[in-house]
Amino acid sequence: MTSAAAAGSPVDGLLATTTIVLSLVLAGWALVAALRHRPPDRVQFVGLAVLEVALLALAVVALVALGGGERPGEPGAFFGYLVTVVCLPPLAWVLARMEPTRWGSAIVCAICLVTPVVVVRLGQTWEVLGG
Repeated sequence: MTSAAAAGSPVDGLLATTTIVLSLVLAGWALVAALRHRPPDRVQFVGLAVLEVALLALAVVALVALGGGERPGEPGAFFGYLVTVVCLPPLAWVLARMEPTRWGSAIVCAICLVTPVVVVRLGQTWEVLGG
């Protein structure tokens, strides 16, 4: 795999950037709610659903690339991050529903701050052979 091939990895680009931005915007919204002592609201739950759809789209793109013969540089780590990133928004939703206080909003904020890190790591584990 050349570095040109790694640069075009399926888990980088517009979709990954969109998920990162969406997650950070939702984290900001949840942080404001937590600081105002507000429980998670409808906007946070809808945001988590939209984030999940975007992350599932990212996972589908990665799986289609795998089906097409492309391979991640670190397959074990890649699949671990892929499963983790898809599970984060539902986890945030469940935990926020269990904690209908400001701490529920803090949970959404924390998980939405972790999500971009996992998306970046997903891209890094795909590209490891290209460097």
